[in-house]
Amino acid sequence: MITHPLPPQAFARMDESPDEEFYEEPRLVTHIDDRAIAAVTQLYRETLPAGGAILDLMSSWISHLPSELTFGKVVGLGMNERELQANPRLTAYTVHNLNHQPTLPYADGEFDAACICVSVDYLVKPVQVIRDIGRVVTPGGPLVITFSNRCFPTKAVAIWHHLTGEGQQQLVESYLTEAGNWQHVRSATPIPEGPGGDPLYAVLGNRASEPAG
Repeated sequence: MITHPLPPQAFARMDESPDEEFYEEPRLVTHIDDRAIAAVTQLYRETLPAGGAILDLMSSWISHLPSELTFGKVVGLGMNERELQANPRLTAYTVHNLNHQPTLPYADGEFDAACICVSVDYLVKPVQVIRDIGRVVTPGGPLVITFSNRCFPTKAVAIWHHLTGEGQQQLVESYLTEAGNWQHVRSATPIPEGPGGDPLYAVLGNRASEPAG
């Protein structure tokens, strides 16, 4: 079992240079293969509310949202403006470094759901970020976090490198639990690790209801 608080060295990185420098050049590529992308899309299809306001955190030039679903708005938050400008599903975007400022620049309850795709391993303050996601998502709204076994190794936090699939799921589950405003936290493995392509892992939670009173 992973318990918090984790020591600061758990979130050290091989490359501690400014993230703005690392993400300065746009990377208009996909970071998981087509089968894994399809699994992310199917998970979104099953989880995200059609017509709702969606927050795509640590976003890029593609969001993997189901093409047949229409949302009220899709707001992307990421590090490279050219990537965000190229994303056809975004109705708005924000350039924002969560490692410098884990507080999101959005209003309380502004979104019906949020997602993070193949990027949670880069967060140096994951509990703070996930707690604030709970602030901007309405009660009951889902958070969908997906990841694979691929990453930019020099920017992934140290503890991520010491874990694999199931252990990484337990780590991300612990982030949501420690944040304190998520319920029904659970893991899923849409594509298990093995031959034939990239594995895909997921951790999901729902924004806890506001306390009575």
